[in-house]
Amino acid sequence: MTSQSAATLRSRYVEQAASDLEQNRRRQQELAERITVLKQEESLLADILSLAERYEGFADASRLPEQLQDEPPVGKTKRSGASRRTAPAGTAAGNTARAGAKGKSRPLLGDLLMELLGRTEEPRLAKELRDELMEQHPDRDPTPQVVRNTLEALVAKGRIQRHKQQRSVMYTLVSSGTAG
Repeated sequence: MTSQSAATLRSRYVEQAASDLEQNRRRQQELAERITVLKQEESLLADILSLAERYEGFADASRLPEQLQDEPPVGKTKRSGASRRTAPAGTAAGNTARAGAKGKSRPLLGDLLMELLGRTEEPRLAKELRDELMEQHPDRDPTPQVVRNTLEALVAKGRIQRHKQQRSVMYTLVSSGTAG
């Protein structure tokens, strides 16, 4: 083997290794972003599960959970910060609460989205709500999917309404649910 062919072969190996490393870095970044999304979705689902367990068999559906707590009902959803704080240690919800709280309680995403929807009577796109949320709360960075999932959970609870206009889905606050 000549020194030129050895250098060419070495050069190809170096290029291939550099290319492989770059692909690995990109894949690691994609996986890290996916893990972040999954953790946010896990937190949302843990909150929903905690709420379902907490209010299972709640006989008087006309009484909202906010009325059982010392919180003002305007702009709040059924998922309150209390459900995060009272999750039993060792449960997924309890672990998520400790990981997310870090010494201070943060408002839940659903509460923030309802607050944004309450500022106008016009239907709003999920993208608009996410952009406004990230502008007003730079410490929050939910993915578009997490925002849509949260909005759909609020629709399922009857707290907001979904409006379809051609291919767009827009959301508004349910007026009867916020009076009081």
